[in-house]
Amino acid sequence: MNLFQVHAQDISLYQQYNGRINYTAIGNTLNEFENNILQDFCETLASSSAELNTPETANIIAAYLYWAGSGEGDLEVSLNNNNITAEETYTVDYHDPQQGTLTYFSCFADITEIVSNLGNTNYTLSDLDISETLATNPGYCSNRTNFAGWSIYVIYEDESLPINQVSLFQGLEIINRVVQEKTIVIDNLNVLDNDGAKIGFLAWEGDSDLNYGETLQINGNIISNPPLNPADNAFNGTNTFTNSSTFYNGDLDVYDIQNNIAIGDTSVEIKLTTGATDDFGVFRADLIILNNIITVLNSQLPDATIVIDEVYIPCYSRDIEVDYSVFNLNSTEILPANTPIAFYANNELIGQSNTQFDIAIDDFETGSILLNIPNNIPDNFTLSVVVDDTGNGNGILIELNETNNTTTENIQLIPIPDITPLAPLLSCDIGFNTATFNLSSQLNFIEYEDINNIQFYPDLEDLLINENQILILENYQSTSNAQTIYISQQTETCPKIFQFKLLTENCPPIIPQGFSPNNDGVNDWFNIQGLYDIFEKHELQIYNRYGTLIFVGNNNLKWEGKANRGLNNKDKILPVGTYFYVLNLNDPKYKIMTGWVYLNR
Repeated sequence: MNLFQVHAQDISLYQQYNGRINYTAIGNTLNEFENNILQDFCETLASSSAELNTPETANIIAAYLYWAGSGEGDLEVSLNNNNITAEETYTVDYHDPQQGTLTYFSCFADITEIVSNLGNTNYTLSDLDISETLATNPGYCSNRTNFAGWSIYVIYEDESLPINQVSLFQGLEIINRVVQEKTIVIDNLNVLDNDGAKIGFLAWEGDSDLNYGETLQINGNIISNPPLNPADNAFNGTNTFTNSSTFYNGDLDVYDIQNNIAIGDTSVEIKLTTGATDDFGVFRADLIILNNIITVLNSQLPDATIVIDEVYIPCYSRDIEVDYSVFNLNSTEILPANTPIAFYANNELIGQSNTQFDIAIDDFETGSILLNIPNNIPDNFTLSVVVDDTGNGNGILIELNETNNTTTENIQLIPIPDITPLAPLLSCDIGFNTATFNLSSQLNFIEYEDINNIQFYPDLEDLLINENQILILENYQSTSNAQTIYISQQTETCPKIFQFKLLTENCPPIIPQGFSPNNDGVNDWFNIQGLYDIFEKHELQIYNRYGTLIFVGNNNLKWEGKANRGLNNKDKILPVGTYFYVLNLNDPKYKIMTGWVYLNR
C-alpha cells in the first residue's frame, strides 16, 4: 500500500489560514560543510537538530515537516524518535550535459499532533539516508549537488497579533545553468493593508560561494536582506530565523515586502534568476530548488459561502421551500448583515433574500425561503444559490475569496399524475342548472382502507393546496352543469387523484290539478314544480272553456288566476272553473304538454 503521492513540481496553494495568525520555521542541514567545495566528501550527517521557540501565548494551529535531498527520495524519517512517512513527495530533474539526469526530491508530512504535544523543545531529524543514491550515482558528488536537509513550519495564533492571512504554497521548482530564470505567480491573495507584509521561502542547494547573477525579485523588484542575503546571492545557505549562514545547501529565509506589494493586489510575481560570466569569461550558475513559499498579509475581509441544507418539494406543486446556511469561514472580518443572496433555476433568477445578522468569523446563519418555479422551467432543473449576489451576478462585498459563493443542487419537481376518471353522477335540475348529489356514492369505485385518507374538492387547485375541502358529501349542491369534482387519496408518497362530473338534467315538471288564488298563502298560484328556473324558455298558455286565450306566461311570469289577455277580464281574478293549459317547454326532449286545471276560491 502506497502511503505517499508523487506530484508535479509546480508550486501552488496548499492551505490558507486567517485570523490572528503568524508562522515560524526551524530546520537544519545534513551537510557537514557547504556542498563539496573542495570535493573531499560525499556523505551526509546521520542527524541534525533545531530549537523551536514560539511565543508563550501562542496556540499551534498546524505544523508541517519538509525534508529534501539528492535522489528519488527517502520516504521515511524520524523526528524525536517518531517515525514519519511522507504524505506527499515532489521531484525535479536536472539534465547535466556531463553527468546526465540528476533527480532531487522533497517530502512533506503533517506533524501537527507531534509538535502540539512536544511544544517548544529541541527537534532532531534522523534516518534521512541518501547514501545509496550517492554511492550508485557519482554524478551528484562530482557535480557538487549532494545535499540533504529539513525544516518545520509552524502556524500559530496569538491574540496579540493583528488579523492576518497566511498562505502556504508548496511544490518543487528548479533553476540552473540550463533554466536560468523562473517566474512563479502566486494567486488567491487579497492585500487590504501592506503594513508588515512578508514572504518566506524554503529552498535547497544554494551555495554562498556561487553568487553568479542569483537574484530574488518580487513584483519586478530585487529584494535583499544584507548582510545575510545580499541582492546578488539570495540563496546562500542562510536561516533568517536564527541569523545563521551555516544552513549548508539550504535556505530558510523571510523578507519584508511591504514596499513591494500594493493594497488591492490579488497575486504576487516571484522571479528567480541565476547565471553570469565570471572574471575569466566562464559562464557559471548555481543550482537552486525552491520548495515552498509562504506569505503573511494583513487582510481583514469576510469570506461568504453558502450551502443548501434541505429542499422541500411538495406533491404536484411548483412551490419549493429551501433551507440554507451562510458561513463566514476562512475569513478575517465579520460578514455584515443584509448580504444579498440570489436563487436561480437554470440560471434564471427566481428569488432573493439576504442575511439577517452580522456573521462572526468562523460562524454561520441559517435561513429559509419559499420559491415559485416558473412554468418555463422544466421539472428537472439546477437550483443555484449565490451569496453576495444582488440578482445580476454582482456582489456588494470585497471578500478573501470571490470564487466560492455558489452552491448548486439538482431538483426534480413532482408533476401532477394521470388523473383517474370515474363515471359521472346525474341528478335533476333544481334551478339554474344546479342539482343535489350524494358524492359518497363514488367511494364504491375506489379501493381504500381508511376513509380518512380520502378528501373531496370542488376543483383541482383546491386539492393541490388542500383548501375548501367538501365536508358534507350526502347532499352536495352543484354550482353548474358538468361541474368537475376531484378526489384525493393519500398514499405513502403523493396522493392519487380521481375526478368525475356532476351532470344536471331537466326532469319532467309536475303539474298540479288545481289551485286557489285567495291570498291565504297556500296554493295561491299555478305552481308547476320543476318548471321555473329549469325550463327557462318555456311558455304557458291558459284557455277558458270557450277556447279563448286568457293568459300567456313564461319563466318570469307565473299564473296567479288572473287574465292578461282580453279587454274585459285583464288583471281580474277569473271565476271558479276548469281551464285548459298548453305548456311548451321548448326542450327537444319533451313534447308540448296539455291538460285541465281547476281554479277554486
